[in-house]
Amino acid sequence: MDELKLAVIDTPDCSVSSQFDELNEGDLSIASVSASDFSKAISMLSKGDVDILAIPAKLLHGKQMEMLAAGCEVVGARTPRRPNLVLVSDNKLDYQPRFAIILAESALVRRQLRRARGGLRVLSPAAFASISNQTYPSGDSLEVARWMESMRESGEIDGFITSRAVYDSIGSPARRHALLPDPKDRGGTHFLPLPYADLVILLARKRFPSSILKRFSESEGEACWYIQDQMISGLDEEMLQRVGILVRHRQVRSLMKQAEEQRDLTLEQACHDTEGEVTEAEVHVEFRIEVLSRNGRHTIGLDRVIKHSEFRHATISAIRDWGVLLQEASRPVPKDFYKDEDAPAFIDLEEE
Repeated sequence: MDELKLAVIDTPDCSVSSQFDELNEGDLSIASVSASDFSKAISMLSKGDVDILAIPAKLLHGKQMEMLAAGCEVVGARTPRRPNLVLVSDNKLDYQPRFAIILAESALVRRQLRRARGGLRVLSPAAFASISNQTYPSGDSLEVARWMESMRESGEIDGFITSRAVYDSIGSPARRHALLPDPKDRGGTHFLPLPYADLVILLARKRFPSSILKRFSESEGEACWYIQDQMISGLDEEMLQRVGILVRHRQVRSLMKQAEEQRDLTLEQACHDTEGEVTEAEVHVEFRIEVLSRNGRHTIGLDRVIKHSEFRHATISAIRDWGVLLQEASRPVPKDFYKDEDAPAFIDLEEE
């Protein structure tokens, strides 16, 4: 029996090792090794101590040059299982009392909450700790979630936002309410996931056998990684925290049902070929990205539904269109007449 050495990096929000627990096959045994950080893990991979490195995709952001210098590359990806965050509270978002205090670490989620529901006090955990003269926990997101849960139990806050994995880890007795990307009605409340949410990527040395990779990598995960890597890999950390992005496979039947319910002719046309026939044989890739203003009142978004066979070419077009949208929406509105008052930009990409 052949043995494959697999190094994994687990984070509180993304349990990588759990995705490989049931992948041992008759002719291939997997020996998992836990790694503490990216630099040590990529060194192990480069030296040949392990064959494959599996990590949350977020850890690679800004470190691709380090990966390439080590002679390694991204060779596959796993489909995100639970990318949507949850609101931990006894009440749903729409039933929160006025001026309810909701804590969220992500700047994007705070903006999404303000867009979805007015009258709430949406704060970062660090800001709340400073206002209430409390000691902010110095640990990872799991420690922060435990601290926020203690605040919720004592009644100091009404709820907080965390990942599903962290919610399961802290064992909170409170209800969880998923922040989903699909509104019940067109134009309704929606929450796109954070960049790289629950996305696991596979790294290996160059010329690693593709026959082995096919056992671990998944087509939907590969599409998710490719589009996100092309669209947001060059963003700095501040801008990355303001972007919501969703990539997933969609069946034509599901798309047609959604188009009929929402009376969306554009979505329906995406499911037809040039001769007007419905192309049910091929899966489609849905891609959505958005940036919000600080108060949540202004949103710039781009949605695409494309055939799986065309998504790589369509990504290049989407990058160009997205750049034009951001450029036009973030510049001051020109005057039609010299006596007109100055009009600010629709959205300020530099605001904190």
